[in-house]
Amino acid sequence: MQYEIKGGSFPVAVCKCEAGEKIICEAGAMSWMSPNMKMNTNTNGGIGKAFGRIFAGESLFMNSYTAEGGNGMIAFASSFPGEIRAINVEPGKEIVVQKRAFLAGEEGVSLSVFFQKKLGSGLFGGEGFIMEKIAGSGTVFIEIDGSAIEYDLAAGQSIVVDTGYVAMMDATCSMDITTVPGVKNMFLGGEGLFNTVVTGPGRIVIQTMPISNIAGSIAPYVASGK
Repeated sequence: MQYEIKGGSFPVAVCKCEAGEKIICEAGAMSWMSPNMKMNTNTNGGIGKAFGRIFAGESLFMNSYTAEGGNGMIAFASSFPGEIRAINVEPGKEIVVQKRAFLAGEEGVSLSVFFQKKLGSGLFGGEGFIMEKIAGSGTVFIEIDGSAIEYDLAAGQSIVVDTGYVAMMDATCSMDITTVPGVKNMFLGGEGLFNTVVTGPGRIVIQTMPISNIAGSIAPYVASGK
């Protein structure tokens, strides 16, 4: 598969598939394609994995598109202003991404739900609690809300991130949900009750404009009708 990412702040991944080559995506993710790309809808790994994807904010079923009778073309547009990144996944180089981040990928990749280690704190951690792990072998396309800022964390090195800003991290990183210290800080600081702590070794990609924050910002205006 060859691909090109176009579109600036409203990006699209345009993929060129050789005859017989297959690409998978979430239901409804396809934007345009050549007529010889044939669609098949399935659970991609069985009903267990399908229900796991629902916890991660994805759809129950996935679509696969195969180029039949010659080379084909298919495009996947981002659902929100930001970036699309192409990530190469292989055994030992798995990644963990935010809910709804997976856009499309080669058929050799697999998706599963990823939970925080500490269930008790994670249940109150909002966006950062349930994420999605991508394993297998192949190229995947990941949506990032806003711009992406990367950090390479050494073993034992940590970074504290406001919940929802973690777009992606290497599976070698560990993640925990911690409470904001101090009652006054919790209720008067305006930063919420929880933060996400990511510890290396590995890469972390932080997004600057989480869609959940945007929705929260405009909700009062929608409710008031102004």
